[in-house]
Amino acid sequence: MSPDQLLILLPAFFLLAALYTSVGHAGASGYLAAMALVAVMPDTMRPTALALNILVAAFTTWRFWQAGYFSWRGLWPFLLGSVPLAALGGSLRLTTGLYYVLAGCALALSAIVLVWRAWGGVAPERPGEAARIPLAPAMACGAVIGLLSGLTGTGGGIFLSPIVLLAGWAGPRHTGGISAPFILANSAVALAAGTATWAALPAELPWLIVAVLAGAVTGTWFGITRLSTRWLLAAMALVLSIAAAKLILTA
Repeated sequence: MSPDQLLILLPAFFLLAALYTSVGHAGASGYLAAMALVAVMPDTMRPTALALNILVAAFTTWRFWQAGYFSWRGLWPFLLGSVPLAALGGSLRLTTGLYYVLAGCALALSAIVLVWRAWGGVAPERPGEAARIPLAPAMACGAVIGLLSGLTGTGGGIFLSPIVLLAGWAGPRHTGGISAPFILANSAVALAAGTATWAALPAELPWLIVAVLAGAVTGTWFGITRLSTRWLLAAMALVLSIAAAKLILTA
């Protein structure tokens, strides 16, 4: 990465991590968007997003668990379906054009989900409430999401959260408590499966780590103790939409 790229990415990653972790996500799709906008090479984008996702998702998981919104019973059916397919997706090498299309579609879906989260009505919830996750549908959803997360360099939370919320299986904060560890597991598996991509991790990664962890501290506090504001989510959705269009048109 050039100094100019890093200068833009550090504050962008802080803000993205803060926004994403407020709803239990780790930010991979946002990091991909920011890197796309400053023309980071595709070979660097995916492993960088996954590496940052692992760290942010680990912290976010701990914060939601601490607040009483983590549910192992709600998590493991999704993981059972997703982990093998995340490994497969992470091991596949895509052409640059195909990667741009898949990443662009993932970002566009993220934008739609964020708009829905900003304006969609959700019922109140309390810590300790049980998530109602049906086994077979969760495994099937996990398998599809795992493959997509491995291919696109996202942790899969952007696909998992709307399914859980729209199906009525859990409330928004309990969904965050499921999404964060789901993202952590899929990101770790996808990065480990794509060991050949480790060499593409940028030398500037420690600086990016500081930025996203600082954002995660801010975002998890905001998401757990305060409601996310719809206009912040809408602004992030706009950024993702622009990046998605850029990626798809570039392909």
